[in-house]
Amino acid sequence: MTETFLKFNLHSQLVQALVDLDYRIPTPIQSAVIPAMIAGHDVIGQSQTGTGKTAAFSLPMLHALSTERMHVQGLVITPTRELALQVAEATTRYGRHRGVRVLPVYGGRDYTSQLKGLRKGVHIVVGTPGRLIDLIQKGALDLGGVSTVVLDEADEMLSMGFIEDIATILDKTPPTRQTALFSATMPAGIRRLADRYLQNPQSCAVGRAHTTVEGVEQRHYVVNENDKVAALSRLLEMEDITRALVFARTRIGTAELVNELTVRGFLSDALNGDMSQDAREGVLGRFRNNKIKILVATDVAARGLDIDDISHVINYDLPHDPEVYVHRTGRTARAGKAGIAISLATPKEVWFMRKVEGFINQRITRATLPTEADIEGQREAQLLEKVKVWLKRDRCRRERKIAADLAIEGYDPLEIAAAAMRMARVGDAQRPIEPIGAVEELKPRKTKRFEKIKFQNTQNGRAGKDEPAYKRRDGREAVHERGMVRLVLKSGKADGIHAGAVVDTLSHNSKIPGRSIGKISIQNRCTYVDIPKRFVGQVLAGAGKYCIGAQPIAIERI
Repeated sequence: MTETFLKFNLHSQLVQALVDLDYRIPTPIQSAVIPAMIAGHDVIGQSQTGTGKTAAFSLPMLHALSTERMHVQGLVITPTRELALQVAEATTRYGRHRGVRVLPVYGGRDYTSQLKGLRKGVHIVVGTPGRLIDLIQKGALDLGGVSTVVLDEADEMLSMGFIEDIATILDKTPPTRQTALFSATMPAGIRRLADRYLQNPQSCAVGRAHTTVEGVEQRHYVVNENDKVAALSRLLEMEDITRALVFARTRIGTAELVNELTVRGFLSDALNGDMSQDAREGVLGRFRNNKIKILVATDVAARGLDIDDISHVINYDLPHDPEVYVHRTGRTARAGKAGIAISLATPKEVWFMRKVEGFINQRITRATLPTEADIEGQREAQLLEKVKVWLKRDRCRRERKIAADLAIEGYDPLEIAAAAMRMARVGDAQRPIEPIGAVEELKPRKTKRFEKIKFQNTQNGRAGKDEPAYKRRDGREAVHERGMVRLVLKSGKADGIHAGAVVDTLSHNSKIPGRSIGKISIQNRCTYVDIPKRFVGQVLAGAGKYCIGAQPIAIERI
């Protein structure tokens, strides 16, 4: 153990755990956060995945708690069950010499073991927003004695619609608590949350990227939404790819895109947040060992991914924030190597590319997609190269005899060679080059079906800026995500409904993955939920089984 870790004056049992784990030198985020939290300050930590963030907030939390007092003293809120399990496991390792009890709680499994764990007594709870609220409402989780709260991956919780749930949870903790917020990016919603719940926080921004990595060639292509698969296929044929990391917006989107690429002959696999650790390692192993060249992932699943020699990062779906764009492109051009970042933007998203350019202070080349002639030429060039390789190897004795026999029968040698090449190209017929429609870049216009409205932002307990939203004239919000169907639950805010509980009850009772559920819009007396089209029958078949607390919830298709 070096003196750099010892200078924090951590509890001796924590120091011993760090020695056991061979932790030698603190990372920059640890050096910034640990002393600030030990001194009792609220903290905003901004750093990329893999920087030692979990130890940065876990060690001060473990240092401050009293093991003699068997009640919840520390609370960590995470967006996904996978992250909850990872944080709980790491915190348990750091605190094992102190006899600290850590309990992960999350949806998608029954309450029995979690309720049992809470009854036995725990020092730290790590959980997802929906399950935390359910346990609070059941009276099983008392946060009145919490001294430290950590919001981990806060930007992901914002994008998943959990901000209201987080506010509900924080309101159940003492106002004197210490709060630490960690987020890879800092969108406006997270800044508002910090303004409301953190007291004079110290900012610990480490490695916050405002520019993309040197050596990355950046391009974007403007295509219609329904032409994106065809556009991606053309690019995959033309690019010299070692490994490509393709980003899709949703978990269901990764699976659908992998299916589309596989049908077109591109070996690929999906990486998403709902995978078990074994399944995740299996996919990453195939990617590392070049069994597959294309990995399709969500931002959440790609966090913590550490693979070199990624030649291409492709934004099949654009991120929601320029900083996320920077984080994605940082996956390529590592160790001084060159890399390529490609983005597919619809006409309505061209403005976002301009926003990214302003953020990174760099132009992103607008390129033209390969034509059918380009693809045909590429395929012919690849065939010609293969033929030359075999000619150089001189290992075609049997084939030469077949060709000689055909020549004796009177066939022209050139025609024999042409027929052989045609046979070698049979696979091309199974990969037709799909047409791509012309792009019309028009300014957004209001239509008769939708009207632009204003609503007051009342987060933080005060009115904020008016923000635009689009609604149908009958008041229902429009579904914008392809492949989703809107269902309505006959309960809303007036009935105490919250987003986390909706996700938990639908996923648990209909046996669909929680992360496949799309946008949730909670109105006063009803709640709209976007469900992937292929799961709609499954969800509706569970009607009559859905309950939030003791309240039965009716559901139907709009």
